[in-house]
Amino acid sequence: MSVTEPDSTANGLAGTPVTTDGTTEDAWVSWMDAQEPWPELTLDIERLVVLGAHPDDEVLGAGGIMAAAAQAGIEVVVVCMSDGRASHPGSPTLSPDQLADRRHIELDTATELLGVAPPRWCGLRDGALAEQRHTIGGIVESIVAEAPTLATGLLSVWSADGHPDHDTVGAVAGEVAARLDVPVWWYPIWMWHWAAPGDPTIPWHRLRAHRIDPAILAVKHAAINAFDTQVRPLSDDPADAAILPPHVLAHLIRTREFVFT
Repeated sequence: MSVTEPDSTANGLAGTPVTTDGTTEDAWVSWMDAQEPWPELTLDIERLVVLGAHPDDEVLGAGGIMAAAAQAGIEVVVVCMSDGRASHPGSPTLSPDQLADRRHIELDTATELLGVAPPRWCGLRDGALAEQRHTIGGIVESIVAEAPTLATGLLSVWSADGHPDHDTVGAVAGEVAARLDVPVWWYPIWMWHWAAPGDPTIPWHRLRAHRIDPAILAVKHAAINAFDTQVRPLSDDPADAAILPPHVLAHLIRTREFVFT
């Protein structure tokens, strides 16, 4: 993740800083249970290109889907647009270069735990992906073009997630999918924090559920814990606070993952 707070201009709603409590997981569970049954996610593809803005996005939002796809014989290609060096600005403990190195190791470890190939690293500027839309589009198109004979789909962080980097990657994924006529699914992350159950501005009718096998769920939890720089403070200094406090993580360690079609 990045330290940037949810952006109210990205979704038309007031962003809720992750340092506050946001919507509780109990509220989400109660509401989601009342909406059952949710349509199930089906991946009728041979290759899944998974797009994240920062190292950990893809594991947090879709680690279970990624692991299940790999077990089903689908080729999973993880693409991380930035190196996450901006997650702790002003940190007295780690420089941006040191932080980028740590986060690289963390995502490599997490993807290995999930049973997918090492991620592709693009090295774009963390916190400024909106300025690099054309480059992101070229990257995604070139990766899809690597396997022209395989039925390929895109799985991206959501285009209205409320974080500027997330929204950019998601929007570009939609544009590329339309140009190349390939399916695309979007996984939300920050939305679970700032949105409210039943919010009329959220396209709930497009939501699809993936129930995570218990063994895969245990592996996903281990993969999330690999992101030490994000789930635990770097030090006692306020600038080193955990980016993913427990009330945010609670939304991302469920027995189900949800994506928008």
